[in-house]
Amino acid sequence: MTTTPGTGLGAMIRTWRDRLPPSAAALPVGRARRAAGLRREELADLAGLSVDYVVRLEQGRATTPSVQVVASLARALQLSTPERDHLYRLAGLTPPAGGTISDHIPPGVHRVLSRLGDVAVAVFAADWQLVWWNRGWAALLGDPSAAEPRRRNFARDRFPLGAGPACLAQWPVTELDSDTTDLAVVADLRRATRRFPHDTRLAGLIRELTAGNRRFARLWATGAVAAHREDDKTIDHPSVGPIEVNCDVLGGGDTELKIVIMTAVPGSPAETKLRLAAATGPPVQERAAPAGR
Repeated sequence: MTTTPGTGLGAMIRTWRDRLPPSAAALPVGRARRAAGLRREELADLAGLSVDYVVRLEQGRATTPSVQVVASLARALQLSTPERDHLYRLAGLTPPAGGTISDHIPPGVHRVLSRLGDVAVAVFAADWQLVWWNRGWAALLGDPSAAEPRRRNFARDRFPLGAGPACLAQWPVTELDSDTTDLAVVADLRRATRRFPHDTRLAGLIRELTAGNRRFARLWATGAVAAHREDDKTIDHPSVGPIEVNCDVLGGGDTELKIVIMTAVPGSPAETKLRLAAATGPPVQERAAPAGR
């Protein structure tokens, strides 16, 4: 079978990489750049892949990327939903079906995120699976990239199945009303089951938490339906000390994405600490292996 030149998997990845300016991905724009689009190493970093693997994909020496890799590339390249589906098909994969939870971030949402600067922001899917975070988030709470992708889930952190460390906050976090937050997360998951009744990842998450965490099972049995929207937290940051932040959750349209933003009161000591944490950056972490590799 032959492929029309310029339309294969590698060629399309190069095309989409070349059209995405660094500014759209919140990357610095240097004077020495020869191309307007992303460099291979920048795409690799955004997608959590090795540069060598991106090179092999673009050169056609790697032709069967996993679902996780394709999803990461689609997010990093800020593809539209039809473009994302085309990428899946080029990789020989079936695009995500309607009625299932999507980890895809629409280009318009990406543009909003890129304009938030060093504000601590993360994006979660409808089942509270972490799908994107910025440098400000990593600086405030710790870099989640060293954790296994499956464990980067806020519900798993709230209702652990064992004694392992939390993945989404690597230092102590206290809340004004933790009971309300717990109930809100459980109720939000129940709401997701109505929106995505056939999603296997969501169903599996709820089965695991119901069987393995008594508090989750008890709260799930209440039948509450709601959404998690705001909270006040204090983060015991190892470099700058306790930081009081407001945590707001914004909706992401039909995909039910959750955009979580951490901010401090303007002019407060907490805002100064938040800026210091963002300026110093996250402590050095061992980078996780590329998703699905």
